[in-house]
Amino acid sequence: MDEKAISLVQDSFAKVVPIKDQAAEIFYADLFETAPQVKPYFANADMTEQGSKLMATLAVVVNGLRDLGKIVPVAEQLAVKHVDYGVKAEDYDAVGASLLRTLEKGLGDAFTPDVKDAWTGAYATLAGVMKTAAYSES
Repeated sequence: MDEKAISLVQDSFAKVVPIKDQAAEIFYADLFETAPQVKPYFANADMTEQGSKLMATLAVVVNGLRDLGKIVPVAEQLAVKHVDYGVKAEDYDAVGASLLRTLEKGLGDAFTPDVKDAWTGAYATLAGVMKTAAYSES
């Protein structure tokens, strides 16, 4: 990711932080509506706690975009752990789409085409790393 894209992601995420609880609710509502096959992964989860974890993880990733060497190992470990919950490689696409729709709803007019492209690139990079870690033959 180039510096402009990193700045766009970080600046836009700073606008989400004040509404992080609502953003998490929007995200999971969207995810469960558009990808109902993932809902069983959360059958025993406290969704308020899950939303807090989601936003905390996003914060770590967003803040670490300038030093991917620090966040990639954490993302890889997280991906491997998600396999135990039943997460499939194709679920990452549904999550990415829900993330973009959540950002669009939460940011409104501030979700410009450039911001969307930056987030799309950031998510594609991270999801690629995670899928490789979790599903590659070793």
